[in-house]
Amino acid sequence: MSDARSEVSVEGACDTLERLYENPDEKLAELLEYRPDDERVEAPYQVFRALANEDRLRLLEALSHGELCGCELMVILDAPQSTVATHLRKLREAALVKRRKKGKWNYYRIADTAVMELLDLAGAIHEE
Repeated sequence: MSDARSEVSVEGACDTLERLYENPDEKLAELLEYRPDDERVEAPYQVFRALANEDRLRLLEALSHGELCGCELMVILDAPQSTVATHLRKLREAALVKRRKKGKWNYYRIADTAVMELLDLAGAIHEE
């Protein structure tokens, strides 16, 4: 949304606050306190951005069974090494997956049980 449209929208909201509340400035100050800062939003944003891909969700589901080598994940995804590596890098950057090197092989595992709990929760929300 452009800044000009955003300003008009905010002005309209402020006009509405003036009609709804006796002290709209007080309510506006209260609402502004609810606005999360960038740091509060950044970590969940990175996680959900990494999860917003079906292949990455498939990788996490496969890794829920235990540690797997990158070549095994290529078979599971039926995708080339470069594609799998890109997905795994994004999952690692979001702290969802950890990597262990053994010689020339890379092994991947779920970083924390909270990852699978998050996926289970997402599934439960969608079912409702």
